Amino acid sequence: MAEESEKRFDTLKIHAGYDPKHHNYASQVPIYQTVAFGFGDSERAERLVNFKEKGFSYTRVGNPTTAVLEQRIADLDGASEAVAVGSGMAAVSYTLLNLAEGGGRIISASNIYGSSFDEFRTLFPKFGVHFDFIDDINDRSQVAAAIKDDTKAIFVESVTNPDTAVTNVEALAKLAHENGVPLVVDNTFPTPYLFNPIRYGADIVVYSSTKGISGHGEVVSGLIVDAGKFDYGNGKFKQFEEKEFVLGNEGESVERSFVEAFGTKAFAARIRVKYLRLFGAVLSPFDAYFVLLGIETLSERLAKQVASAVKIARFLEGHPHVTSVHYSGLPDHPQHELVNRYFPRGVGAIFAFDIDGTEAQTKKILDSVKIFSYLPNVGDARSLIVNPGRTTHREIPSANRQKSGLTNTLIRLSIGLEDADDLIGDLDQALNKAFE
Repeated sequence: MAEESEKRFDTLKIHAGYDPKHHNYASQVPIYQTVAFGFGDSERAERLVNFKEKGFSYTRVGNPTTAVLEQRIADLDGASEAVAVGSGMAAVSYTLLNLAEGGGRIISASNIYGSSFDEFRTLFPKFGVHFDFIDDINDRSQVAAAIKDDTKAIFVESVTNPDTAVTNVEALAKLAHENGVPLVVDNTFPTPYLFNPIRYGADIVVYSSTKGISGHGEVVSGLIVDAGKFDYGNGKFKQFEEKEFVLGNEGESVERSFVEAFGTKAFAARIRVKYLRLFGAVLSPFDAYFVLLGIETLSERLAKQVASAVKIARFLEGHPHVTSVHYSGLPDHPQHELVNRYFPRGVGAIFAFDIDGTEAQTKKILDSVKIFSYLPNVGDARSLIVNPGRTTHREIPSANRQKSGLTNTLIRLSIGLEDADDLIGDLDQALNKAFE
């Protein structure tokens, strides 16, 4: 990985994690569409199952196609390890359960994705994991006041959905480490091309690679990326220090903990051995191949999408029926300085705007667009439009939606690869129809 990491982003996105000579010199990563792999002989089987030799035996635990994806995203993020899973929500769930297993608290921003908020508020507490929600995650004093003895992590989104507020990752990482807990960053919107959380101190990065990383709306997938720098043997994470039967050798009466067996790579190893292997949200080799194809054009897609998003946001700022544009990529945004520091390539191609009309007029806009697709996704090559308060964020209670500005007249856009002027024309005609 050290050799790969010396290369630049656009080289890594094509070549990282793949050596053609190990795959019959195939120019493209082969799809190993198989459930299992032969052990070869009994001695090799023992080495594999006792983690004394790297290799593949069963696709639920690892597969050569998926392994290329995992190594590629690890290199793009400057990480130690990565684990591919079946969805972005699986990535979030496995990560936080792995940290707070057995009970504990997690600090989270309150203005997060609707399904994450719903899971944190209603499901995790049933497993003894409780969340402390912070209204302003960049307010160090608020976050520091929420840290308790049983706090296991701080969870944030690098760019929030849909108002594109930017998190001060470096400051939060410092606070987290001062208190012996890791910082987990959902970096779905920017992807590793626009922002690298690990460079600023994040310990774990999660992605819904369903979105911009794959970028074509054809595959549900998730990624968990481990920086490999946090010490999980610091006494706060007993699950990493307890002896594990599966890591030992019964014949030799040996048992090891994840910290003993994997050191600084303990987090990713435990995700794979305990959560992926046992809970089973596996990413298929075929789907991993689709994500790899998406990564090959990641920088080209995002460069155009960001440029178009800025142009369209500026158009909407000047429209008589638009009251506000929620896009931190605009120069007059209050977070402009932070955006310039963290996002020199742009903050992304997703943003929201509010109109001065009624919810009925909002629906008219949604029903009148001709190029934008009305559906609940982001990061697609196609431009998408949705009313998040009624769809993607409906799981959030109304009081929290109001606090985050998620009104029923708010519209979210995900800018695709179409011509920006055509997209502006489409929005203009839809707005005009709604306000006739």
